[in-house]
Amino acid sequence: MPTTRKGGKASDTNVNGTGKQEVTEMPISGSGGGRIARATAALGTVEPLRVFGRVAAVRGLLVEVAGPVAAMQVGGRVDILVDHGESVICEVIGFSGDRALAMPFGSLQGVRRGCEAVARQAASGVRPSPAWLGRTIDGLGRPIDGLGPLPEGETLYPFKADPPPAHSRRRVGPPLDLGIRTINTFLTCCTGQRMGIFAGSGVGKSVLLSMMARYAASDVAVIGLIGERGREVQEFLQDDLGPEGLQRAVVVVATSDEPALMRRNAAYLTLSIAEFFRDAGLSVLCMMDSVTRFAMAQRDVGLAGGEPPTAKGYTPTVFGELPRLLERAGPGTGDGSITGLFTVLVEGDDHNEPVADAVRGILDGHVVMERQIAERGRYPAINVLRSVSRTMPRSCDPAFYDHVQRARRMLATYADMEELIRLGAYKAGSSAEVDEAVAFMPQLEAFLGQRKEEETSIADGYRRLEAILTAA
Repeated sequence: MPTTRKGGKASDTNVNGTGKQEVTEMPISGSGGGRIARATAALGTVEPLRVFGRVAAVRGLLVEVAGPVAAMQVGGRVDILVDHGESVICEVIGFSGDRALAMPFGSLQGVRRGCEAVARQAASGVRPSPAWLGRTIDGLGRPIDGLGPLPEGETLYPFKADPPPAHSRRRVGPPLDLGIRTINTFLTCCTGQRMGIFAGSGVGKSVLLSMMARYAASDVAVIGLIGERGREVQEFLQDDLGPEGLQRAVVVVATSDEPALMRRNAAYLTLSIAEFFRDAGLSVLCMMDSVTRFAMAQRDVGLAGGEPPTAKGYTPTVFGELPRLLERAGPGTGDGSITGLFTVLVEGDDHNEPVADAVRGILDGHVVMERQIAERGRYPAINVLRSVSRTMPRSCDPAFYDHVQRARRMLATYADMEELIRLGAYKAGSSAEVDEAVAFMPQLEAFLGQRKEEETSIADGYRRLEAILTAA
């Protein structure tokens, strides 16, 4: 008689006269459930599979790892175990022969030849949540504000995500009030637009960003401080941004003294967090200061991996990564959008240097800040004539568009004749256009200037400009 087992019991199978099988269960000695429980408990004590190699060489910031390199991948994480149970997190940036090339996110202090290099199998990314608002984090998504751990969300957002498909993205939305009079009036920015702020060092980029973070009519602000001076971080958080701006913002910080990988990853993380809030249907203002330091970090990574330097020492991957980073901002496929404001630190005040030229061709407009204007004491030091918003004139209120164009013409006329006017070589009455520009220039200069604690809406800016131009 055949015997089967069912649920830890023995069963006899009989065939009756009708041809149907009847199963009769009878208990057996020993509990199968107990054996399964013991086996499960034993499996719980087994350590998971660890794939690791060994540090074979260290050259500058480049670590060569020998071992099972087939289990490692470009962009994957490697933990180098040092003394006292600590580890140095690294990222694989390439391969050379039978060795993996990795760069650290922190100091290589304590790393020696022969240290274990454990390959991480988990995907690299973060799990943002709305509780991250008001927090300050580092380039890996770890809190650095002393306010405790960050609650994790359900969805993993990778650091290096692909931009939304071009054919399924929505168009830019209505004009976005940034609270800056000059930009609102002459360079109107739309929801989901990407604008670059081009300036040299010390011209007021960070202050301009902080004003927009406080005054912009967006739901959330995500701010990436990439390669900033360590001294300026607290000043930006406490003085420029303030408690009011911080409570609806997430700030990602990677100071200039941190390794290149940390600075580069902070830029990726800034966009990942912005994508989380965008997918929640919110209007996100994503600000990054600065894209140039991201490019410098990517250059350091590329040079360490053996890439050849090209334009001004920048490697080819710099100009490949810039569009992949910046294209992640913009309208989404759903209701949410990311309005991107990216500062570009132009080297030597040269607005045609390689990074500035590449970024200008990717974004939907650029705001040029000039040192000469700042030296005259007018802030924000925006040169309206050299700045462009690619959504104009569609984004401008038609009722005030003629006033905006008239003011632009007067600014251009005065700029053409400025040297002669200052030298006294221009004779009044020689040109009606120049006379008009000279008459209105003091009021226009006052209109373009704005204090840090002052906020001006789009409608107020139009009305003030109209009042200036229609005054007797």
